[in-house]
Amino acid sequence: MVLQPHELRAPGVSSRGPLLLKPTRAGLTRAANLLRSGGVIAFPTDTVYGLGAAADDEVARRRIYLIKGRPVGLPLILMAAAESQLEGWVHVDSRAEAIIRRWWPGPLTVILHAKGGGTLGVRIPKHEAALELLRASGPLMTTSANRHGLEPAMNAEEAGALTGLAAVLDGGIAPGVVASTVLDLTGPEPHVLREGAISTAQLLGPPPPRAG
Repeated sequence: MVLQPHELRAPGVSSRGPLLLKPTRAGLTRAANLLRSGGVIAFPTDTVYGLGAAADDEVARRRIYLIKGRPVGLPLILMAAAESQLEGWVHVDSRAEAIIRRWWPGPLTVILHAKGGGTLGVRIPKHEAALELLRASGPLMTTSANRHGLEPAMNAEEAGALTGLAAVLDGGIAPGVVASTVLDLTGPEPHVLREGAISTAQLLGPPPPRAG
């Protein structure tokens, strides 16, 4: 993926900074329209503020990498409002279905086999403003709202400091203090890649006792 600086310029991006939108019907509609036009917006989740771009817009996804300064080899996460929005993106087997039904919506990212090859992390957040946005816009490719290597934004002001955003959806202070837990379900056994808001013990149970 070759990134060009001009790709940072998307419809709706102002030299005065991003639009500040409230999670009202009008604000959510405006945010969804900006996303459909190729813009990147920041929005609150149940953990931290995230950056989102339309999942099916490759150029918009590239803008996330530019805004964040994120290495292109690091994948984005598909965020959805409902399991039905994952159709066409990932394979959900019975094991994944059981975990999803127990923990979603919530701070758990699940790595699944992507349709078309490879893998993809997916999650449904437990945050009403985020869910309303995802219902209005469709699934989004996301990552935390921050420059790569720095702490994620916890409020709209911090998120709005990023250059290149079309808008920030102001949902107040993000309720989480850590990122989502990442669970890989692509192998024969579930494997926690990153422990976050949900502990490994909660997800998978305590480790078996040592022999002897």
